[in-house]
Amino acid sequence: MDNFPFEHFLGNESQNNNFVNSILEKSEQEKSQEINNSQNDLEILNKELLSYIERNIELEKFQAYFMNSLYLISLNSNSLVFNVPTSFIKTMVEGNYKELISEAIKSTLGKSYKIEIQISNNVEGNYQEAKKSKNVKEASFQLTPSNDDLLSTVESKYIDHVLPNEKGIIIDSNKTFQSFVIGPSNNMACATAKAVAFNPGKSGRYPSLYIHSNSGLGKTHLLHAVANEIKSHHPSLVVCLITARDFMTEMINSIQNNKINDFRKKYSEKIDVLMIDDIHELKDKQGTQNEFFHIFNELHNKGKQLIFTSDKAPKEIDGIAERIKTRLQWGLVIDIQKPDLETRIAILNRKAKELDLFVPDDVLNLIASSIKTSIRELEGSLIKLSAFSDVMNVEIDTEMVKDLLNLNPDTDHVNCTIETISKSVSLYYKIPIADLKSKSRSKDIAHARHIGMFLSQKLLKTTLLEIGKFYGGRDHTSVIHGINKIKNNLKTDSQLSRELMEIENNI
Repeated sequence: MDNFPFEHFLGNESQNNNFVNSILEKSEQEKSQEINNSQNDLEILNKELLSYIERNIELEKFQAYFMNSLYLISLNSNSLVFNVPTSFIKTMVEGNYKELISEAIKSTLGKSYKIEIQISNNVEGNYQEAKKSKNVKEASFQLTPSNDDLLSTVESKYIDHVLPNEKGIIIDSNKTFQSFVIGPSNNMACATAKAVAFNPGKSGRYPSLYIHSNSGLGKTHLLHAVANEIKSHHPSLVVCLITARDFMTEMINSIQNNKINDFRKKYSEKIDVLMIDDIHELKDKQGTQNEFFHIFNELHNKGKQLIFTSDKAPKEIDGIAERIKTRLQWGLVIDIQKPDLETRIAILNRKAKELDLFVPDDVLNLIASSIKTSIRELEGSLIKLSAFSDVMNVEIDTEMVKDLLNLNPDTDHVNCTIETISKSVSLYYKIPIADLKSKSRSKDIAHARHIGMFLSQKLLKTTLLEIGKFYGGRDHTSVIHGINKIKNNLKTDSQLSRELMEIENNI
């Protein structure tokens, strides 16, 4: 379609209107033939649509669902047909972004069209092949996948894992306490969740539990683990696991359908265990907060089990009514910190076994040293490696992993010494370094000294002799005693694990 004036897409509004009017004056058959006549024009139109979408969506979501994923392959008088690489992307686009695509089409072409989305495992290859044909419907899509196509498949598997579901929760039978890797950063949260699961409600120790942490550190895993444990040991109890966003949507739908009383009855009278994930999503939603307030009171007064998760402590959530913040703090409030190196390696080992994937120790150490803030991202890295190894038929090695995952190994402690560790300990506990090296056995000084010994061995692999020499010429048995005391206390003391992480971060 050499004379199809797509340059009008880039012109001013009056030019666009003139172009649209000229198209509308033609017969439907003429328009269909003209539009389908040039795949080059389809490519230009596709770029225009993607440009509109990119301007009206968060960058990470555009990269995940549209960039190098959504391709226009056909346009006729009343519909546009797109290809995407996976059923996951098709589901996400149709469920969340179809209206945005419609807006992009109307803004670009001046009228509305029906949208159809198809799945093709070789989207870009199909699209490029279709461009060689005069009519996309006659194009042959039987192509050998290129490396880029295979990598696109790998990336889609990674996206499936790393991006959380935006709709609904189905209790995952694989997310159990047995599959949850415990470390100093999460041991208290896990122990508390287990206590709730074995003895929920008013008869237990924590009828209300609030867990908060940054995204991807295991909060949702613990919710599923609690749900699975209760289903196993208390099958008569009704468990409701829902996101705050879905709770709000359900309430709105009940109002629109004149069923708000049914909504209230469901949550106030039929549920024994209410678990709401990402409760911070209720911020600035006054109507939903009001309903939640009354449901919370009803369930709490009846001795039902309440569990909430969030990315912040209750008092730190903006846009939440003070009376709700107060109630969220009635029970136990506990946090999950970033996992330490040993826990991250343990998580990777467990995931590798689950995937039946052999990963050399140096590769596991490289990944664990580079990805520090998200368990979901840690596991996602192995999913990507597994998919890459399968589709490209290659062995996993350090250089390949660095390139594929774009890793930057941990260099935080390259210049770390016993002296810098002792300074960090001294500053944190406000105890002079001279006292750490002294013969004093006072409780506070001994505790700080043991912390310094423990971190020196953990971060530097320093010998017992060197550690003892630095801390006042102590012998190796004193050093072993100090290190073991910290190790044993870490198993039960979440406050100690937080202290260690803060000291490490300050080194």
